[in-house]
Amino acid sequence: MLAAASVAAQDTANVITIDNFTFTPPELTVAVGTTVKWVNHDDIPHLVVNKDKAFRSKALDTDDSYSFTFTSAGTFDYFCGLHPHMVGKVIVK
Repeated sequence: MLAAASVAAQDTANVITIDNFTFTPPELTVAVGTTVKWVNHDDIPHLVVNKDKAFRSKALDTDDSYSFTFTSAGTFDYFCGLHPHMVGKVIVK
């Protein structure tokens, strides 16, 4: 049972939620090889778009998710393709 709990904790550790037109956390630091998951909890669609075009989600409806595996180190700034004032950052070390 403890193993299942640690897997569940790992699953939520690299999750960015979209709620009330905000990415939470706004900045996430992960290791190379980490998969980050964005989950939309708003009642309208959002897109996750990297400003350098490394990744781009489809439109995420309520409770839809998008995952991306970061295979190289760097700083990845992203925004919502529909609401560009929504911004976030993933730092990969």
